[in-house]
Amino acid sequence: MVITDPVLLKGRDPVAVCRAAVQGGATMIQVRWKDGAPSEVLELTRALVAALPVPVLVNDRADIALAAGAAGVHLGWDDPPLDALRPHVPPGFLLGLSVGTPDEAARAAGQTADYWSIGPCFATPTKSDAGPALGADGFATLARRAPEGTPVIGIGGITAANARDIRRAGAFGIAVIHAVFASPKPEQAARALLAALQKS
Repeated sequence: MVITDPVLLKGRDPVAVCRAAVQGGATMIQVRWKDGAPSEVLELTRALVAALPVPVLVNDRADIALAAGAAGVHLGWDDPPLDALRPHVPPGFLLGLSVGTPDEAARAAGQTADYWSIGPCFATPTKSDAGPALGADGFATLARRAPEGTPVIGIGGITAANARDIRRAGAFGIAVIHAVFASPKPEQAARALLAALQKS
């Protein structure tokens, strides 16, 4: 999963960067634009849904995801409760959940999330409030708390150099921001990450 970051775009077209990431092997895109106006986030999400052959999720905003025809929403613990949203979204609409501590893992285990995003795996420059890095062992400890059949993905500071460690720790996949959006060659960056995962 490649997560958007408007700061790292540096004037580039987000649709073009995401398209390049998908060409490099990204299988999902998440729109994350914390200080974007709702109308701007909606416009970008609609553009990505129209342009890309992979599922597009929206960070935090279920209303925008639904209005844009996105595939789902990624929720944190300050967002509306996942199980409260579930009855109001269409079948197949993905509801992902962030997990970063044993307490959050315990709370998440009682909900019907479609996947867990566990992190930060390593130190990350793109989320100042991410908390201490878990490392591969810490990731594995939380991943084991997920309900059977719930995919877990690693997030936070993941690069082509350490992606294999997280995959070996039990990750179904990974989510990245800086590793792709900060690269001048996002297609090659995504391809390098995919290659690292396939070697694990």
